[in-house]
Amino acid sequence: MLMEYRLPVPDKFEKAAPAMTRYVSLCLALALLGACNGSDPGEPGGDATAAEGVPVEGAAATPSPTATPTPAGARSVSEETDDFVFDYSYPAEAGNIPELAALLDGRLERSRTRIAQQAAQGRSEARENGFPFNKYSSGMEWSVVADLPGWLSLSGKQSSYTGGAHGIYGMQSLVWDKRAAEAIDGIDLFTSPEALGTALGQRYCEGLNALRTERGIEPLDEDTIFAACPSMDELTVLVGSSNRGTFDRLTLYAGPYLAGAYVEGAYAVDLDIDAAVLDAVKPAYRESFSARN
Repeated sequence: MLMEYRLPVPDKFEKAAPAMTRYVSLCLALALLGACNGSDPGEPGGDATAAEGVPVEGAAATPSPTATPTPAGARSVSEETDDFVFDYSYPAEAGNIPELAALLDGRLERSRTRIAQQAAQGRSEARENGFPFNKYSSGMEWSVVADLPGWLSLSGKQSSYTGGAHGIYGMQSLVWDKRAAEAIDGIDLFTSPEALGTALGQRYCEGLNALRTERGIEPLDEDTIFAACPSMDELTVLVGSSNRGTFDRLTLYAGPYLAGAYVEGAYAVDLDIDAAVLDAVKPAYRESFSARN
């Protein structure tokens, strides 16, 4: 039984998450070692198609739903069965916008259905092949990055485990246009990923290598598998604000395998928006951005 706080509403605004090409390439390379778990590198409630015709075993098992008290408008769902653990939450700032709550509720339901089907199939395959079955998991936690008069910028911390040596985790961007009542990926506020990369110049790579140095890891170079900094279309772009009026900051998030080995963890580089970045913003959104001095 799934602990409910709000009736789900059909999702009309969902967009597909960008593909993590480096992740896919590395998973293919490591497949024989079982190092990748086959989970969808995008949002658990994204556009990936769930397994069809698979009975949802474990859904009738005795679950242990738990909940933490949340502010009015917020939603937090937690469910555990014999087959899977599922968690999904979003803050009151999102829940108090009906259209946005509808979008997130729809993603929640699809994500829960997907992990139940995947876990049922995984248990069945493990039984048929005489392997032990490790419980699957799926989690998503949406948090506020910036709440502006016309915008709500959210970050979605996601994680999943669907077999293999370890799980996978990452971050998503969702920017809600309060006037147009629509969701936009952070990178889509700019004319193109390439334009943003050109505007940033070496600032992102310098920030990334500074983080690597802080962790005692060598900077990226041509002699390693991670020879170059990820491109903007591989990253999650979060837009933030220091003045509560306009977007004037960026966080560029690289998940596992994008800018280093899995054991290195994720890299989040924070950068101020300057005049060059402003020029890369789509004209329709330019008034919502400012350079940070």
